[in-house]
Amino acid sequence: MTALTVAELLARRGDLLQLEVVAGESGLDRKITGADISSPGLVLAGFAERLPRRRSQVLGETEIMYLHSLEASERAEVLRAFMRHDRPCIIVTKGLELPDELVELAEEHAVPLLRSSLKTGEFFQRIKPFLEDEFAPSTAIHGSLADVYGVGLLFVGQSGIGKSECVLDLVERGHRLVADDVVLVRRRGVDVLIGRAIEHQQFHMEIRGIGIIDVRALFGIRSVRQQKRIEVVVQLEHWSDEATYDRTGLVQETTDILGVEIPRVVIPLNPGKNITVISEVVAMRHLLRYAGVDSARLFEQNLRAMMQPVRDYLEEDYE
Repeated sequence: MTALTVAELLARRGDLLQLEVVAGESGLDRKITGADISSPGLVLAGFAERLPRRRSQVLGETEIMYLHSLEASERAEVLRAFMRHDRPCIIVTKGLELPDELVELAEEHAVPLLRSSLKTGEFFQRIKPFLEDEFAPSTAIHGSLADVYGVGLLFVGQSGIGKSECVLDLVERGHRLVADDVVLVRRRGVDVLIGRAIEHQQFHMEIRGIGIIDVRALFGIRSVRQQKRIEVVVQLEHWSDEATYDRTGLVQETTDILGVEIPRVVIPLNPGKNITVISEVVAMRHLLRYAGVDSARLFEQNLRAMMQPVRDYLEEDYE
């Protein structure tokens, strides 16, 4: 299971979140195992039935004011009960003054106690996207990803079928490479898939017969991009006389990636077929459909309308 230590959070986002370690430094190796982060709320008042386990807690001005309003003995009892529940870290916002009991108990239990000068709302706005991206479902797909007219086309197919060559031709025509050979895919939110390249092979492609090429060096910075949303899967396969291929476009095929249904187009390869132009048409058709224009459906509707008088005549012909 993916995990992020508190020390790594500080190293990677400490400056952005304006964090400082107040106590519990010996527990910086504690692991954050999910994107959820919350405030204790009623837990400090003794209602701990709904307290999420293993979740970092953020104490804002309301929680700190409540703690300061308690007598020292009662405050210590409340905080002891609060610290009984295992959590990666406790974060106090707005640079607030901390109760001595909280500092002592954090040190005693080796729970990192962090303080941020940010307001509570702003702190959540900054940390949530980072955690959601860090713990988002992800996978690696063998294929090539290109930005064609602003549409992310993920080319898949068996090794050596020509995915890289197709994308290279698209780059030469002014489109942009995102990743070649291995595409790292991460789901954001419910239905957004973001693809990017492995860090050490970013902007590079393997072309059989030539070797490894640097697309950015050859075609310029405008020929590449860091990441792109995957919107259509283009599956390349060898032509088969026994297979049945879609010729109308009325049936929209899909494929599942990380629980998200993505439109899929199967393109059979045979001599003389211009895959680059077809790929551009796939992207433009996707844009049209996104704008509410389905050419295949409109063609069918017009054809049915033209045939309607004949159909009516035949239905009324009782001879």
